[in-house]
Amino acid sequence: MRHRIPVVSAFLALLPSAAFAHPGHDLTATFVQGVIHPLSGADHMLAMVMVGLLAVQLGGRALWLLPPTFLAAMAVGSLAGFSGITPSTIEIGIALSVVLLGAVIALGLRTPVTVATALVGAVALAHGHAHGAEAHGAVSLAYVSGFLVGTAGLLLAGMLAGLCLAGVGRGKLITRAAGVAAAGTGALLLTTI
Repeated sequence: MRHRIPVVSAFLALLPSAAFAHPGHDLTATFVQGVIHPLSGADHMLAMVMVGLLAVQLGGRALWLLPPTFLAAMAVGSLAGFSGITPSTIEIGIALSVVLLGAVIALGLRTPVTVATALVGAVALAHGHAHGAEAHGAVSLAYVSGFLVGTAGLLLAGMLAGLCLAGVGRGKLITRAAGVAAAGTGALLLTTI
């Protein structure tokens, strides 16, 4: 146990800077920069993986509705970000989205698919806005395509993790624990804003 404390401490020390730090987009935002962007912050990664887990947890129509809804709403949200509309509360909304998605999964809530789809759409609008705003005016189809591909990969990772856990004896418990961890991390991120 003592060996893990330095690793956890190092992770927590780096978390505030990794949470919202998405610099480096210049006026030539490329496909590769777009793919990497969703991977560059704990807030984005956790939300997208949680959406994949939620889709599996709800099952049925949620499996094929939630991920495409997230991608479509994120693309729409990026337009506001590209346009320069910068609400000061966007980072708070993103951190809250991690808390909310994590809590839904942790509690095993069986929300109706329409409610889950609306929640995922709202979360995606905020994340899309951040992606667009962080491109600093570099509106490019390559960049947008890239962050949609990177996001699709994270959604798929969450779905695959959920499907793998569904076949494990304590899979539901592990999935719920992941939700608790995500919600806790989101709450920690809120303290860094």
